[in-house]
Amino acid sequence: MMNETRERGLEFFSDVLGKDAGDMMRQAVEQDGFSSTLGQIAVDFAFGSVWTRPGLERKHRSLVVIAILIATRQTAELKNHFRIGLANGLTRTELEEAVIQSIPYLGLPACTQASSALIEVLRERGIDTQSKTTEERGLV
Repeated sequence: MMNETRERGLEFFSDVLGKDAGDMMRQAVEQDGFSSTLGQIAVDFAFGSVWTRPGLERKHRSLVVIAILIATRQTAELKNHFRIGLANGLTRTELEEAVIQSIPYLGLPACTQASSALIEVLRERGIDTQSKTTEERGLV
């Protein structure tokens, strides 16, 4: 039987990444083993305890996480959080501006990686099919 925090975390996860992703995460945390333990920690702590706290709207929490992930160059996780940001109500323009706002503080290399990640997510969502990543433009 799952505790209330885990249920909140799984509900949040399904809400922002979709029912299929939520079902996959539920199955993952119900299993035994190392990867299951990591999933349990993520669901219980990050999603069930921190993301569901009062005090900040979800879209504002998304902006904070996105900025942290740009700074730490966690591109794969950044893509997930661009998806979560869209689900939490952030617009394409707000996501683009978050990347641009980061340039003076984090530098172009980190923000170029972030812009490529954002373009890929916008493309997969059908929001932007025209923009090209830095790699696609042959700039790196």
